[in-house]
Amino acid sequence: MNMKQKISPCIWFDHEGEDAAKYYVSLFPNSEITHITHHDAASAEASKMPEGSVLTVSFNLGGNEFMAINGGPHFKLNSAVSFMIECETQEEIDHYWNSFSEGGQIMDCGWVIDRFGMTWQVVPAILGRYMVDPDKEKAGRVMKAMLKMQKLEIAPLQAAYEGN
Repeated sequence: MNMKQKISPCIWFDHEGEDAAKYYVSLFPNSEITHITHHDAASAEASKMPEGSVLTVSFNLGGNEFMAINGGPHFKLNSAVSFMIECETQEEIDHYWNSFSEGGQIMDCGWVIDRFGMTWQVVPAILGRYMVDPDKEKAGRVMKAMLKMQKLEIAPLQAAYEGN
């Protein structure tokens, strides 16, 4: 585990943690699966998962450490927790948005739930700066534009910010 990162998300899956981790590392540059553990007799009995099946998958997404745990159907992912991806270009937004929405569920304002049930916010990196601009009129125009979108588009957000 990255010693500089003190807090790492652990995502609970029924049994698809390895598939999800493989999918995520395929989407993000400089990403890899770093370790896989398997259910022993005790964890298999507690979780009702088959002994020898995948228990945890440690993985790195672009320098950020994650863990997936296959703990059984006791808990379900929901949108109360999401991962935000700040994108520099529209091409980057399109890449993540299109990938996560395939087999997933599109939501408003840059949110999308992937086919594994994980919620992502795919946003332009400039959005944060626009939203906290001391010029409340500019920030308000950006908010109004964003609220009309599902996938966020940089050009209309920039135009709203500039008053065009």
